[in-house]
Amino acid sequence: MKKLALVWMLLQAFQGASAQTAKWDSTFRPNNYDLKKELFRSFKNSEKDVVFLGNSITANVDWSELLQMKEARNRGISGDITFGVLERLDEVIEGKPAKVFILIGINDISRNIPDSIIAENHRKIVARIKKGSPKTKIYLETLLPVNNTFTQFKNHYNKDEHIQYVNERLKETAKAYGAVLIDLHPYFQDSEGKLKKEFTEDGLHLKAAGYKLWADILKKGNYLK
Repeated sequence: MKKLALVWMLLQAFQGASAQTAKWDSTFRPNNYDLKKELFRSFKNSEKDVVFLGNSITANVDWSELLQMKEARNRGISGDITFGVLERLDEVIEGKPAKVFILIGINDISRNIPDSIIAENHRKIVARIKKGSPKTKIYLETLLPVNNTFTQFKNHYNKDEHIQYVNERLKETAKAYGAVLIDLHPYFQDSEGKLKKEFTEDGLHLKAAGYKLWADILKKGNYLK
């Protein structure tokens, strides 16, 4: 009986730990979220705008400088998740931009938001843009790989199967909604499937070389014309 009781206690502890790691919060917003929302709304919109929408990977570069394109607009917020993008999407839609490039989801994965929920949010983002601004051309970009040989962003590492799942759903969403799929992921991975070290200094974010590659992909694919 004592052994059975011990097994039951261990099982309960394991289930409790599993439940704890599975918790996720759709209401999380990064500290600078409200400020960025306010700033974005204060900027003038134009139907010629080319909007880059996402998290820190998008936010960390001046797109107009990188692409030498005066119409490029940065709508990235460091730490943002798909729920945050949905909350601030009206500001993008109201401007009726010419193009929207979307890269979002790796922070959702790091926060244990279920893959299916991330995929559903991607569908909602695309559907809302198409409804609110039918002439806007939508580009869905696959999530980049990460590199677990670094140590700074441990919650983002070792989630390759989640990244793969979300990327496969992105391809399906692009096809179903008539969006353009830009498969960035293969360009950035090494032979082991990790984010190439020459493109990152922390295993998650990009260095200048990574942004140059990204820009080259967009230019050579004629996605900016």
